[in-house]
Amino acid sequence: MKRIFSITILLALVTAVSGQLDRSTPPEPGPAPEVKIGDYEKFTLSNGLTVIVVENNKVPAVSYSLSLDVTLPAEGELAGYIDIAGGMLRSGTVNRSKAEIDEAVDFIGATLSTQSKEIYARSLSKHSEPLLEIMSDVLLNPSFPQEELDKQITQYKTAIQANKEEPSAIAQNVAGRLVYGKTDPYGEIMSEETLGNISTENLIDYYNSYYRPNTAYLVIVGDITVKEAKKQAKKYFGAWEEAPVPKNIFPYPAGFNEPKVAISNKDGANQSTIVVTHDVNLTPGHPDSPKARVMNGILGGGSFNARLFQNLREDKAYTYGAYSNLESDERVGTFTARAQVRTSVTDSALTEILKEMELMRTELVSDEELQLVKNAIIGNFGRSLEDPQTVARFALNIERYDLPRNYYENYLKKIEEVTKEDVRDAAIKYLKPHNAVVLAVGNASEIAGKMKSFSPSQTVTQYDYYGKVVEKKAVGEDVSATEVLAKYIEAIGGKNKVTAVSDLAISMAMSLQGMDINIEILQKNPGKFYQATSMNGNVVSMQVLNGDQGKMKTPMGEQNLEGETLKQLQESARIFPELNYLQEGVEIKLDGLETVNGKETYKMIVSKPSGTSTTIFFGVKDGLKYKEVSETPQGIVSTTYDNYSKIDGILFPMVLKQVLGPQSFDIEVTEVAVNKGIDDSKFEIN
Repeated sequence: MKRIFSITILLALVTAVSGQLDRSTPPEPGPAPEVKIGDYEKFTLSNGLTVIVVENNKVPAVSYSLSLDVTLPAEGELAGYIDIAGGMLRSGTVNRSKAEIDEAVDFIGATLSTQSKEIYARSLSKHSEPLLEIMSDVLLNPSFPQEELDKQITQYKTAIQANKEEPSAIAQNVAGRLVYGKTDPYGEIMSEETLGNISTENLIDYYNSYYRPNTAYLVIVGDITVKEAKKQAKKYFGAWEEAPVPKNIFPYPAGFNEPKVAISNKDGANQSTIVVTHDVNLTPGHPDSPKARVMNGILGGGSFNARLFQNLREDKAYTYGAYSNLESDERVGTFTARAQVRTSVTDSALTEILKEMELMRTELVSDEELQLVKNAIIGNFGRSLEDPQTVARFALNIERYDLPRNYYENYLKKIEEVTKEDVRDAAIKYLKPHNAVVLAVGNASEIAGKMKSFSPSQTVTQYDYYGKVVEKKAVGEDVSATEVLAKYIEAIGGKNKVTAVSDLAISMAMSLQGMDINIEILQKNPGKFYQATSMNGNVVSMQVLNGDQGKMKTPMGEQNLEGETLKQLQESARIFPELNYLQEGVEIKLDGLETVNGKETYKMIVSKPSGTSTTIFFGVKDGLKYKEVSETPQGIVSTTYDNYSKIDGILFPMVLKQVLGPQSFDIEVTEVAVNKGIDDSKFEIN
């Protein structure tokens, strides 16, 4: 079966900086600007709901943000149910269906969104009453309909399939599992299995246990008076019943005595996603926050002048960008440095990240670096005050974390007071290069050896998408790649049947965002190929290969295929390309055993003359092909095959799932025709 070709357009933002800077003399620091943060009023309803009001009549609009101040429980075998419960609050109430909620919100031009610990609504001031009527109905009377739960579970499962092919998603899962642990809520990973365990009763139980006014805040921002806010809060939220809320306490992560070196495999990857991360005991509003923020800004906090960016991109040209984050949290904060680099420099790039972390701990930063980051923080802070929601967030933080009322008014003064010695002290306290998770996601067979140098014990552990240890299984010496290919040909019908196929026509169907998409693929020996993709009956893209020449048609125009693109299409255009691997200079090798959708498979690396490679997974028991990961001009494409059916004595997969970047497609084969005499005119290049 052939891959579906799609075109992804990436938009790049290029900032041009002109003029000359005199860097011989550090800029003279000026006094920290005076910060005037709008005040807020606070009151509490009889049911315990704390209401914060920020008046701002510059725009005739008002927003309502309801948030829970709770520590969420561990989900265990139900991982994912809390997120689903939050999202489904607006999926229907005892009074309104989801469609009716959507229609009512749209009618007044409002916004209404729900999450596991928050409900947010915004509208013009004149529509605040009808908006609050809907919002309070969603809050107080959710119905959690079964049909909506089924839709949510299907969507989450589809997202998981796409994320399995996304290195950043793999890295996030593995890093979270290693830093926090399997049983900590921050380290849990949603899976198809845990999603299958979720019922509406679980959602209702979460709602009844945690959605209570006595542990909630309602922040009202906009064109409204405190008097009006009190009236609305009592009217729409006064009937909300208070009740005890579970208090969940989890131990602080144990951490590591030495670097925890880990890898995760991404078949077909020609680059690695690298991460250095560890826990940070830094709570919101901590006295160290200003100097910790300055320290991270100098190291890798988003500026082009940051050390990681300058080192890995400007100096070494390892990557397009390298960054770090230092996140505070009421339970466990994190430090993370990350980049995407060429496979060949995976270890070199990680070495530089760890080196820069250590330099922050042992040497004083320069005056220029210090002042540049201070200026950036001060500038960003000032711009953020233009948004009334910033004032609301500040007010909520002050109340939640018991901060001084003038904490944010003095924040920039604290930033300006940070010294070079403070930066070094913060690095010593909050950077732990010798106790971090050092992770690379990429081609495991190529990076495993490179990663050993970061482990004093030379231990490198491989993890899968779910954070589970992968036990590398070797293929027995009595099994060869040639034999696996032969078994595959025999499994689908035998060499005589397969070689007798001179032409093949395949029709497929799928849907994308509610639109019907059909794919027609025609193949004819020797090496002729035609593919047309239609949307709602109209052809939107087409590829043709007559053996020697190729052409592509897309909405952006026609293009003759040349060079590597033409060669790649020629390599994959044959009806059963596996028949010709040994005759066409293709290198094949087995790379162990792996499980694909519950089936043990031989993993085969196929290196083609064009320089591209394909990874194919053949069933150990039945010999069938269950997965293929290929390099294409559009990126890495992963295709899984299922539901094999016999047509004219040959087995064809009738169900395909294909992933390209963040996109996941469920494809059904609707018709297969063998040796029907396809006319050569179909492959003409006009």
